[in-house]
Amino acid sequence: MAQKAAAKPSTKKSGKYLVIVESPAKAGTIRKYLGPNFDVKASVGHVRDLPKSKLGVDVEHDFKMHFVTIKGKTQVVKDLKAAGKKADVIYLAPDPDREGEAIGRHIADLLDSPEKTYRIMFNEITKKAVLAAIEHPMKINDNLVQAQQARRVLDRLVGYKLSPLLWKKVRSGLSAGRVQSVAMRILVEREKEIEAFVAKEYWSFTCLLSKGGEKPFEARLHQIDGAKFERRGRRDDRSHHIHEDGLDPRRGRGDSRG
Repeated sequence: MAQKAAAKPSTKKSGKYLVIVESPAKAGTIRKYLGPNFDVKASVGHVRDLPKSKLGVDVEHDFKMHFVTIKGKTQVVKDLKAAGKKADVIYLAPDPDREGEAIGRHIADLLDSPEKTYRIMFNEITKKAVLAAIEHPMKINDNLVQAQQARRVLDRLVGYKLSPLLWKKVRSGLSAGRVQSVAMRILVEREKEIEAFVAKEYWSFTCLLSKGGEKPFEARLHQIDGAKFERRGRRDDRSHHIHEDGLDPRRGRGDSRG
């Protein structure tokens, strides 16, 4: 899905610009490509997430998510806020995927400066790619953000509701995943169907018919005297059936194909 372009911010030589990436290593490299008016900071991945001590998802109110600052990221957030206040323009440059888009959204919400915050993306850490991204700023793609958050909600609901069962039945410390758990449920249900299946022997009666030397054609028996022909291997007085050695003896014999 294409990102929606944003109005290009002013790039005065006297302005101050902040670029926020995920990796400190990337920050160091990108800093070399940009001028002295640019400050480059790293979020070191996500800065906000669902709390570890509780579910964090209100299933009664449209699955509203409650985010908190990740433990150990308080200083990172403080530094980003301080740098954001000094900047005239903020460029959010997390990785170009759903996780990166969600990281960008959380940082934007924390900095709370939408009028000067932009999203940029590049697929390679080169001077050409970074400068091109700054020349073509975009808005945060909230569809990608919601896709990431939907997956996060599933992770949390499955993990919090099902993991305790694993601790009780298997061993402590195991975590139930949103994909493996559903796949296991499908396998278990299918296995139960297989175990409950009762095999029944049945026969079909097919013959080749021809008239006056014409080319023969294949015919299959479906009814006898208007009664449905049930293709089973045992006699049932309620209707006509094939015996193991052919047709009902009351009506003669015939070849059968299993």
